[in-house]
Order: sequence, then structure tokens, then C-alpha cells
Amino acid sequence: MRLPWFAKSGKADRKRPSAASFRTEIIADVIVPDRAEPVRFFSRKLVSPAKLRRFSNKDFRESLLFGFYLGVAAILPVAWWAPICRSVSGLRLKRHMRKDFSRYAAATQAVLGKGIDAKKLFRALLAANHRRRLLLAVHVVRPRWSPTIRLEGLEGLQAALKRGRGAIIWCDQFTAQTIIGKRALHEAGVETHQVSVDFHGISDTTFGLRFLNPPMVAVENRFLKSRVVFERSDAYQVTIRMQKILKDNGVVLMTNNIHAGSTFAEAGMGESGWTHLASAPANFAARGGTALFAMSTFEMVPFREYRAVISRELRPTTAQPAPVASTARNMGPKNMELQAHYILLKRDRLLEALKDHPEQMMVWASHQRFTERSGVAPADDDAGS
Repeated sequence: MRLPWFAKSGKADRKRPSAASFRTEIIADVIVPDRAEPVRFFSRKLVSPAKLRRFSNKDFRESLLFGFYLGVAAILPVAWWAPICRSVSGLRLKRHMRKDFSRYAAATQAVLGKGIDAKKLFRALLAANHRRRLLLAVHVVRPRWSPTIRLEGLEGLQAALKRGRGAIIWCDQFTAQTIIGKRALHEAGVETHQVSVDFHGISDTTFGLRFLNPPMVAVENRFLKSRVVFERSDAYQVTIRMQKILKDNGVVLMTNNIHAGSTFAEAGMGESGWTHLASAPANFAARGGTALFAMSTFEMVPFREYRAVISRELRPTTAQPAPVASTARNMGPKNMELQAHYILLKRDRLLEALKDHPEQMMVWASHQRFTERSGVAPADDDAGS
């Protein structure tokens, strides 16, 4: 079934002339028998590539903020950092409330219920996003800064690696995950490989790729064994590299970013919401017998204490142990029902994490199904990779 094209208004075309256009199609609707829940799979095909912009207004704002937070991190004591982020996050509050709040409120209430204070959560998220910016600046100017990072669930990961088929850690887009999640694994002695699109970072303009993104990539790379970079138009090479890493019993980090790959899945979320999940991690686990884990990293006390949580291994009850010969190198045919089961297990872990720290989640589900939306598809966002 082919979905309608996402039509753009003339105003949108004038504002975003460089945006790529995609055609989204439904691949399959799968009901997991023992869960009695549907999972819908989509493909996302590039129709018209983006025109790379040289500079944007966002680049100007992010440059100023980065310079400001570099000064804060270098000069001021830790006790001042969180209050400063909270104050700065309120400078453009009216604009955020006008442009972003209504959609955010609808999504959060669909998942967590009408009883939540969506406005309070929204303001807390804005402050958390600024703490995320300052977190990067701190790692640039204070390399010896060492907060308390508690890693949970390492035993399950180590047990899975003893089977010799590698492991995939499926990371959620909480504000502390990008840097602290990688750092937690690194300090625990786990060597990891991050799967990342080529413009990972803050901006996808020429200026951003040259000046804004490199500091974030450099900081993250301190805590990685390697970074597997790919272009959206050709994901084949990243598949080959991942298969080699997993064959060598490596650990691969993948972020739940539905816009990076060519397929994604949709499942119910909370009370009446819908969440969208990247399907690649479930595909590798279902076809190659790779151990699959979810990971969320939370701020417990800003800039002082963090908690990184690796879930129990996501293992469907219907899944049979893969024979030794069936490694990630020789992946079998797609099993959509098994993939759907992995998707629901990941959704369950994500919902648990959301209920614990909703104010730190960067990307929320929707109150509508993907096929019910009108207008332009959501903008690409690789901020949490």
C-alpha cells in the first residue's frame, strides 16, 4: 500500500528549500500472537535529495550558545551550571510555546494521560536541552571533570557476549545519552562501535558540518572504539560493517532514529499514543541471532550524578536460539513476526523509561498514527545518535 505524498505548502517551500523529500509506504501490518498488538512497518524512500545549505539562523544561535557555554564551563563552578541553563532556556520561551508546545502537549498526554502537567514538562525539557549543550562544552574545556555515573545491567551484556555473536545496544534519545551513555560503557571497559549518519551533530549545513558538529563527534569518539558512518542513500555498506563487527563479538550502539534508515515501525504507546521505532536493530536480532538490549541514560542530579541503564536482553518468548552457524555474517530471511515482537519489547522498555524521566526525552511519540497525519513529514533529527 502506498501512502499519499506529503504535500508542502508554498510557505513551507519558501522556508525550507533545501529539505529532501521522501515517499513513505506501508510494508506490512503484523500482529504478534501472544501480545495481540499490531505493529506496522514502513519503508522510506528518497525521492529528491536535499540541497546542502551553507548557513542557517540555527547555526548562528548554536554558535553563540556554544561560545557562551564554553565560558560558563571554563570559569564558573559546577553549582552555577544548572541554574544558568534554566535561565537561558527561558529566553525564547514564548516562541517555543507558540510553535512547539501544542504538538508536545498532545503527544505527552496521549502517552502519559491527561493528568500530567504538560507545560511543566515542556519547560523542564527546554532546560534539559540546554544542560545537554553545556555538557558538551564541559567535555571540551574540562576533560578531567568526573561526575558520578552509575551503570546498571552490565552483567546481562557480558553474559550475552560469552555466546560469541556480539550485541546491539538500542539507545533511547534522552538528553544525557549522547555523551554520558557512551562514557558509562567506556569507563566500564566495554568497547563500542556507534552507527551514525554522516551529518551527526547539531547542524546539517555546510557551516555546521565544518564547525558545529566536529566538537560533539570528537567528544563522543573519546568513548568509542569506532564510528560506523553512512549516508542515508546507501545503507548497504553499514550493514556489511555491522555484520563484521558482530561476527567479531563486538558491541554496536544504535540510536532510535527513524529518519536515519530506510525502514521503521509503528506501535501503540501508553494510553492512546503511537511511537515510531527504527527497525534495523530488530532486523539484526531477528535474522542474525544477535543479542539485543535497550539503554537509557538519565540525569539524576544535573552535572553531578547520572544513571545509565542497560535493560535485560530483549528476547521474544517465540524466538529460538540460533545455531552456531547462523551468525550475523550469514543472516537468514526476514521474519516480520519476530521483528514485531522485538519492536514491542523495545516499546515496553521505552515506556518504562519515559514514565521515570519524561522531562529528559528529546523525541516524543505522536497522538496520531503516521497515516493520519497531514502536511509535511517530521523533520530529520539525528541529535540523539
